[in-house]
Amino acid sequence: MTEKPQGAEPGDDSAAEEAVIAAAEEAAASGGADELAAAKRELAERTGDLQRLQAEYQNYRKRVERDRMTVREIAVSNILESLIPVLDDIGRAREHGEVTGGFKSVSDNLETVVAKLGLQQFGKEGEPFDPTMHEALMHSYSSDVTEDTCVQILQPGYRIGERIIRPAMVAVAEPQPGAQTTAAPDDADKAADGDADKADGGAES
Repeated sequence: MTEKPQGAEPGDDSAAEEAVIAAAEEAAASGGADELAAAKRELAERTGDLQRLQAEYQNYRKRVERDRMTVREIAVSNILESLIPVLDDIGRAREHGEVTGGFKSVSDNLETVVAKLGLQQFGKEGEPFDPTMHEALMHSYSSDVTEDTCVQILQPGYRIGERIIRPAMVAVAEPQPGAQTTAAPDDADKAADGDADKADGGAES
């Protein structure tokens, strides 16, 4: 038998057991709270890691897609540039009325395909001269224009989107020097008549 401590009174055993149990429960509760807090911290860290990983993956996908599009655009551009001399030949043949029959069908299909791939032809007579789009091979003066104007398209230009593949080769006409400052004949006659009237009025007085 277990001897009771001297001086202990009946009922002290149950009180001691209750105190021990309460202390144990408190310790367990305290330990559980610490474990829960640690688990929450770990969950937050893992969630942050996952979010960063997802963001890096999305950036990687976007970068790969941009690189893929760039490679595709370069490849298409190289192919279209190599076809420009063929399109020039077709244009010259069309000017001479030689694009007929089966050749006309083939040429039309080729021009349709390159247009779908983004190749655009530009350069028209009468449009203002733009050094970023046109290359002047011939130069003249004309009283029929008020600004530098493309009066003849020697070779059309081509572009893909906003990128100029080849500028249009043009003949440019500038306004005739002094044409805008020369007084019109009617105005000169009116001025002369006014001077004559002033002279007559002065003589009469």
